[in-house]
Amino acid sequence: MFKKILIANRGEIACRVIKTAKRMGIQTVAVYSDADRAALHVRLADEAVHIGPAPSAESYLIGERVIAACQQTGAEAVHPGYGFLSENADFATALAAADIAFIGPLPHAITSMGDKITSKKIAEKAGVSVVPGFTGTIKDADHAVKVAKEIGYPVMLKASAGGGGKGMRIAWDDDDCRDGFERATSEAKSSFGDTRVFAEKFIEEPRHIEIQVLADSHGDVIYLGERECSIQRRHQKVIEEAPSPFLDEATRKAMGEQACALARAVDYRSAGTVEFIVDGERNFYFLEMNTRLQVEHPVTELVTGLDLVELMLRVAAGEALPIKQQDVSLKGWALEARVYAEDPFRNFMPSIGRLTRYREPTSLENVRVDTGIVEGSEVSMYYDPMIAKLCTWGDDRPAAIATMGQALDEYYIRGVSHNISFLNAVIAHPRFAEGRLSTNFIAEEFPDGFRASDVPSDDPLRCVAAAAVIHAILAGRARLLSGQIVDDTGVPNEWVVVVDGEHHPVTVTRAASSWEVRAGEVTQRVITNWIPGNPLFVGEINGVALTFQMDGNDSGYGLSHRGTENSVLVLRPRAAKLLHRMPEKAPPDLSKFLLAPMPGLLVKLNAEAGDEVKGGEELAVVEAMKMENSLRAPQDVRIKAITAEVGGSLAVDQAIMEFE
Repeated sequence: MFKKILIANRGEIACRVIKTAKRMGIQTVAVYSDADRAALHVRLADEAVHIGPAPSAESYLIGERVIAACQQTGAEAVHPGYGFLSENADFATALAAADIAFIGPLPHAITSMGDKITSKKIAEKAGVSVVPGFTGTIKDADHAVKVAKEIGYPVMLKASAGGGGKGMRIAWDDDDCRDGFERATSEAKSSFGDTRVFAEKFIEEPRHIEIQVLADSHGDVIYLGERECSIQRRHQKVIEEAPSPFLDEATRKAMGEQACALARAVDYRSAGTVEFIVDGERNFYFLEMNTRLQVEHPVTELVTGLDLVELMLRVAAGEALPIKQQDVSLKGWALEARVYAEDPFRNFMPSIGRLTRYREPTSLENVRVDTGIVEGSEVSMYYDPMIAKLCTWGDDRPAAIATMGQALDEYYIRGVSHNISFLNAVIAHPRFAEGRLSTNFIAEEFPDGFRASDVPSDDPLRCVAAAAVIHAILAGRARLLSGQIVDDTGVPNEWVVVVDGEHHPVTVTRAASSWEVRAGEVTQRVITNWIPGNPLFVGEINGVALTFQMDGNDSGYGLSHRGTENSVLVLRPRAAKLLHRMPEKAPPDLSKFLLAPMPGLLVKLNAEAGDEVKGGEELAVVEAMKMENSLRAPQDVRIKAITAEVGGSLAVDQAIMEFE
């Protein structure tokens, strides 16, 4: 076994690999850019080597610097994680030339499976079911339209070297096809340096189900069941689970055997994932093979009890797999929710900044958090906005979902916007609970984006009761600070709790070990040990265990629970009566400006001052986290002024141009 390995990655996956290496007694070397100088993976590793500036193209993507770091530190092998150099065959070849082991498959397998056109041809030859399409390279937008018409709309345009949702567009007609080809080609060039795009039939109402495979250098290939990855937004996975609530044992076996056949066809070694599209009749079609560790690998680990990183290390060191196919069994159910620094209320735009408060869920069993950040860490514009992967396990699917809901309620993050409320809304959705999933789930259930009103509270009065008790505890502390030694047990307080504009007169009475909150004809008994300063209000309301995240103080609070976010005021009855007299501050009129919806880079401007533009025409393109976002004219307009420059960095809501 290796004595020292280098992790050619950053963030949570670097920390994940370090964790297993330490358990196995293997020393670790981290690499870092300027932006990651104080990152968690740098602190956890035994050694760390600086490899360049913040942009990944100048640091993490330069294989020569990684190899130099290995030679400098004496690392015998490199684990690439996912992304960056993980599927770069030239890098794997260069490592071999330097007598450094690559903890992954052979270069031939990476090359064959990394190209979607080539991999599809190999899959067909290996007897794997594939999606109908055009496996040649599309030359231009006109050729894309011709190919799409031959296949039949809708079609999916894909970058041949793509991955992670980049370089992919669905086309429903000729106009979609032309625009999608331009966007897919541009994203493919900036993300992968390869502009080749192909097309295949878009399967409507599809499920995205993938098979985890493991192979060694002794001829053994096994599969470890499947992962359901259908909950996606813009082709990027949001929630994954193992096993799938849709597959039966016969389909699972057939998919697993085809995945292993494909792995054998390219002499695969290491962990890999074969992704399939599955229709409503359980017909499955090969999508692609990822020749690396997947982001969502923890759910497979939780239901199999296996450490995939350890197995990758053992295979790379020449060992045989310690298990056979008949030894693989799936126990229980696991979910993974990807926690991102993004604003779900602003069309999921990325958020950057410092995490001023960060608290992981720690009071629950069967919860796993894979992360690369701590309180005070910086979310940078240079890398993927993932904060963490929150995973839960249960004896069955309802148990895993219930634990996930509790864990999300306890996951407290401030300083950047995040998607926790949205994740909670998804898992609380009746359709999700029923397992009626498809890759269109989010687009269908949240067609206009995500809003707080999309998540109706199961009992609005619970929020009222929590706010009333919080206010009572704060009022009691204020009396003590002012020198008033008062026993308020049994003394009722009358307030009005205003939740999102709705008034709820309440009477709050403290008992020996609980609080009684009466709102109209409803009385709620609240038991809690909450103390001021704790951002989590944990307690029982009429016997139901609940956790609210809390912001604010005095009389104004923000309370969130299971995807709902409420703005709350607690007022004396007289103040509540006068509340409607308070003037409302009108928001500024920004309709005459094209604003940056996210922090990013302005990569394209399609208009100049004085131009007349029709509604719907593209005005600018902003790149954020390696994804291009097209900004279009809201209506027919004349450009008055351009207020930003191509190549410049944009802040959220920064004006790009002004209209007449």
